[in-house]
Amino acid sequence: MENGSRTTVALGETVARDIDQKLRLTAALIGAVTRKDLAAAFRRVNASTPFDLDRAHKWLQGRAQPRELQVYEDWVKLLDIDCSAQWVADCDSDAFLAAICARHQCDPYALRRRIEGNNPPIAKANSLVLAGTYVCYTHAWSPYFRGRLVRSELSIGAAPKLAVHFGCVLPTGRIELDGAATFSRRAMHIDVREPAEGTQMAFYLFSPMPPASVLAGFLFGSTFLGPDDQPSVTRIVMVRLPSSNAHLRETEAFMPPNTSVAADLAAMGVPMTDPTAIDQHMSDFMNAGNGGGVDQIATSAYRALVAVFDRSWLSTASSTGPYPALPGTVPVGNAAQ
Repeated sequence: MENGSRTTVALGETVARDIDQKLRLTAALIGAVTRKDLAAAFRRVNASTPFDLDRAHKWLQGRAQPRELQVYEDWVKLLDIDCSAQWVADCDSDAFLAAICARHQCDPYALRRRIEGNNPPIAKANSLVLAGTYVCYTHAWSPYFRGRLVRSELSIGAAPKLAVHFGCVLPTGRIELDGAATFSRRAMHIDVREPAEGTQMAFYLFSPMPPASVLAGFLFGSTFLGPDDQPSVTRIVMVRLPSSNAHLRETEAFMPPNTSVAADLAAMGVPMTDPTAIDQHMSDFMNAGNGGGVDQIATSAYRALVAVFDRSWLSTASSTGPYPALPGTVPVGNAAQ
């Protein structure tokens, strides 16, 4: 049937599939950040394309799908793939991803992660309930405080930036790291760093659900106090506080042995109906796994690994000639005398 000067056609016997995901993959592939960017890309291949901003908003949300064949024909031109417009409409997002990555020689996993890490509906839904202050409990990485819990503070700002501030008080002084929270379809991610020294940590957490009274998952980083820098991971539990807490910002991070987490939370005004159950479930979560909730790579194990590979590499290199020069260096033996 006619719609103005445009023709709306039936797209075969099947309903168009995964249009929202395929459009986001297309945007990621061509570097389109906004709907305007994506619409402009369609106009570059066809100045009179039926792809317009208002309808694209619904398409990207999965609330509607293009019904005009011309949209899919323009889409094929934009992607420069050897497929029909009907195929673009009918295929699922996995087949679509494989086709565009094969054509443009890009990593499908990286492209998929790019759209999952920048999914506005997910970010908006979670950010509505996440802003606030959390007290964090982790296992100590420092060999001087082995077996102790560490208490720290993390605050999450309002959308859209979801700025994150992390801080804790060590015997050597207070450390503070800043970053941001992002979301994928299956997890929440937080990356923070200390600008002056470059200290970094990464949080990988279960995707939160309202009311987000607690967040939990893994914290990755390196030892702050110790003779060696050891890559480390610990389980982490983050409990939402009713308000920011000055005591938390002033108290040393390393908690005394056998401290009741429920009692610690009560002192910060966290409401609870069953403190005993809270202590039990905290212990079950924090101490599960072969490493008891924490894992570190011993420096000696790393050095032994390096030594065996270095010996093999050096032995092979010495029998085949000098090493290839690194960028910006002069090969050994060729330096100016």
